[in-house]
Amino acid sequence: MYKLKLMIPWIILAGMKSLSGLAQVPVHESDTLAPMRPDSLSQLHRYVQRGNFRGHARSYWMGTDNDKGFNDTYAWGIGVGLGYQTPLIARHFTLGLSGFFIVNVLSSDLSLPDPKTGQANRYEIGLFNIQDPREREGLNRLEELYLSYHFGKKSTLTVGRQIPHTPFINPQDGRMRPTLTEGVSLEWRVLSTMLLQAEFISRIAPRSTVDWFDVGESIGLYPAGVNVWGAPSQYGGNTLTSGIVQVGVSRSFHRVHIQVWNTYVPNVFNTAYVKAEFHKQSPDTSQWYGGIQAGWQQGVGQGGNSDPGKAYFHSMDKSFFISGQIGYKTPRWAIDLNATRITAKGRYLMPREWGRDPFYTFLPRERNEGMGDVSAGSLNLHYSPSPQWKWEVGSGVYHLPNPTNFRLNKYGMPGYAQLNIGMKHTFQGVLKGLDAQMLAVRKEPLKGSQLKNDKFIFNKVRMTHFDFILNYHF
Repeated sequence: MYKLKLMIPWIILAGMKSLSGLAQVPVHESDTLAPMRPDSLSQLHRYVQRGNFRGHARSYWMGTDNDKGFNDTYAWGIGVGLGYQTPLIARHFTLGLSGFFIVNVLSSDLSLPDPKTGQANRYEIGLFNIQDPREREGLNRLEELYLSYHFGKKSTLTVGRQIPHTPFINPQDGRMRPTLTEGVSLEWRVLSTMLLQAEFISRIAPRSTVDWFDVGESIGLYPAGVNVWGAPSQYGGNTLTSGIVQVGVSRSFHRVHIQVWNTYVPNVFNTAYVKAEFHKQSPDTSQWYGGIQAGWQQGVGQGGNSDPGKAYFHSMDKSFFISGQIGYKTPRWAIDLNATRITAKGRYLMPREWGRDPFYTFLPRERNEGMGDVSAGSLNLHYSPSPQWKWEVGSGVYHLPNPTNFRLNKYGMPGYAQLNIGMKHTFQGVLKGLDAQMLAVRKEPLKGSQLKNDKFIFNKVRMTHFDFILNYHF
């Protein structure tokens, strides 16, 4: 099985290379709608060439400078991926597949715990395989493998492995590769302004892993924090569920777009969510924009396990959250003010293996998942002096419960202030397809935060984090 995994990207690469020589075949718009009738090898080649080939090469350097006395870490990974989607088959079907190969080029020892706290690496390990930090090669994954049926007006039923795009289950693409899901998904365009989405997910390949897992197995692959009594969480490998069922409805009006979602995990929990966003265009091309989102969570069945010490969702874990945004933008710059409140009813819980927080106050490299009694605010500035350059500055203040309040603070995170500075440059000309990204993050504890334990500091506050990324899409 290990040798087969090693061969996956090279099998795909060989297939793509053999087909690349067919690029000179002319393509006509009517060809994309014709059913496949390959009467000869040349016709088959012509048909395959009408599909969508894509490639992605990625270089990612990451480093963390912690407070004096703690481990500082770094890592550099590179990877290459290839994908292909067929043109329409019999006027309604498409097939797609993709794979990606990663190498740990250079890094500190990511398996080495911090000597002062005994805690594991938090950020750099996510570039590779969190289940085996010492693995440097053979980090490959057959990612997408799906069959889609297209019907009506832009409606699709897809079966297989695919990239998720829902509020709570999403790619969270802040490492080498995103989160992927396996199951059945429906996007049904009921009206020109109304979309119905439904899906059943049976397996997940979380970001920072190289394997596929049943839904219950995927919960707890990342660090699990503590339970509501302060003991180490034991739900990893002990969560029992049959999958995930999600249903969503989106509707656009004149200036308002509304989404309603329900995420149901049998025997574990249910999350209901609604979001409404608006924009108001001005004659000078500037516009106001904003939104509000709210959600409610509660446990279902046994919360994942009949033993409370091994349950993911406890009976006391009921949460309500609300998040809002107001902003103004012009063709070159934008500014938005955001706020989030998670009530003290219980922790907001969503497996980190599945996606990132949907809150407007979210800033890359930190989350408020696992928290209750949260009051957060953020201010973001976006500046694009040209289509090739984008600059972003985000700052936020996050008031959290005391790190020793286990009922409301799962990961022992103190209240903190965060500053992000990001840049993206998209190249043109002979370097078209290449982009460079940079991110610098600084986190400091809020005044009065309880920092009596070094575990509340290491990789959480009094730290600076850097990312430098190169992407080449072809």
